[in-house]
Amino acid sequence: MMPDSLTQPTTKTILKRLLTVALPMVISQASETAMMFVDRLFLSRVSQLHLSAAMGGGLANFAVASVFVGVAGYVNAIVAQYYGADRHDHCARAAAQSVYFALMAMPVLVLVARVIPGFFSIMGHDPQQIPLESIYAQWLLSGAVILLLRNAFTGFFLGTGKTRVVMISNIVGMFVNIPANYVLIFGKAGFPELGMVGAAIGTLAGGVAALLVLLAVYLGPRINALYKTRSAWRFDRIMFRRLMRYGTPAGIEIFLNVMAFNLFVQLMHGYGADVAAAITIAFNWDIVAFIPMLGLGIATTAVVGQYIGARDPVGAKIAALLALRLGWIYSGSMMILFFVAARPLVEVFSSGFAANSDVTDLAVIMLRLVGLYTMADSTQLVFAGALRGAGDTGWVMRASAILHWVFAGIVVVLIRVVEAPPITVWLCFIGFVMSLGVAMVLRFRSGKWQTMSVIGESNG
Repeated sequence: MMPDSLTQPTTKTILKRLLTVALPMVISQASETAMMFVDRLFLSRVSQLHLSAAMGGGLANFAVASVFVGVAGYVNAIVAQYYGADRHDHCARAAAQSVYFALMAMPVLVLVARVIPGFFSIMGHDPQQIPLESIYAQWLLSGAVILLLRNAFTGFFLGTGKTRVVMISNIVGMFVNIPANYVLIFGKAGFPELGMVGAAIGTLAGGVAALLVLLAVYLGPRINALYKTRSAWRFDRIMFRRLMRYGTPAGIEIFLNVMAFNLFVQLMHGYGADVAAAITIAFNWDIVAFIPMLGLGIATTAVVGQYIGARDPVGAKIAALLALRLGWIYSGSMMILFFVAARPLVEVFSSGFAANSDVTDLAVIMLRLVGLYTMADSTQLVFAGALRGAGDTGWVMRASAILHWVFAGIVVVLIRVVEAPPITVWLCFIGFVMSLGVAMVLRFRSGKWQTMSVIGESNG
């Protein structure tokens, strides 16, 4: 039987369904934010270079892994539509195909890890920063299969509405990650002082802990009784093709977007150590606004997918609009915080540096400007999530990639040709994020996504 929130699409029941899925996901993403935030806070106490290297290396790692993350994670929408269509026997089969994809991607990621240092040299980074960010990226890429497997199982639990499992796994990962980072970065409790390597190992340890929680619940008796998860490991060629057909545009979108964003950040790092530190501090606080909203966007994908699977496009639209209101409440509060308290927020990180007002002053300006786009960011995350949930991944990929790479091209001209000051480039970034919000609003309002489906009519 379908849940009441899917068979009776009133605003109240849809909001209840959305909150049931979204709140644990927002908390889950908040725990991810805490891990990244504390990791960089610890590294800022080692040196300014270590802080900058954490962003450069971490972003390079995600840029490489992102295409695989997007494909593996799209199982969320596929499972959600099967769940909404009351075809529960297909949910675990879909998740298994994502697991196989993750394992296939592992050798590629390990190979790329070997050549990543050359990328930082091409970008003109500080020669002292390159070894730090290289070793950090290499460790993370070598263990990136952990992230892909987490995405596969997370997609299953998201699609079936069991987001509390994801929340618990992320919280467990956080409680492993933060202490591990502390003892390994600083050399406490008898461990050697490993610095960047310690930060990477701590991150991977937290990922393993979260993965084990997901796997234990996935194979547990309750979930197995509902979805036959222990016996649904057969490679299904038709379903694997479905994952690749719809997941590949999602993965390519993330890859192209992250590569463009990575180019922007790496070129900004080319201004020198002070600008690199300032932009890292600004983005450290930006993720406090962004990642919980990303959780809301992921939840929107799941809930919209469920309603589309249940052949209820009206319910899907209401769910997306309710998610947007929730996103605006959170992003609006972050906008006020960044405007009012930018300096004390920046000094949480810059107080660990040698006396250097240039870093602090620049980061304060950047953080206040971040406040200008937080609501546009929540808009594009929610509506892009809704479009993906319906299966409109091709359009989202094209629109997002075009805007990202037009922005990247402008950045290259501003920095390498015009030699514009950092704040001018930062203002260009603000305008770009706002343009993303406008694009997603226009596509959502067209209504074309409401006639789409990922699972179709077949039994495959």
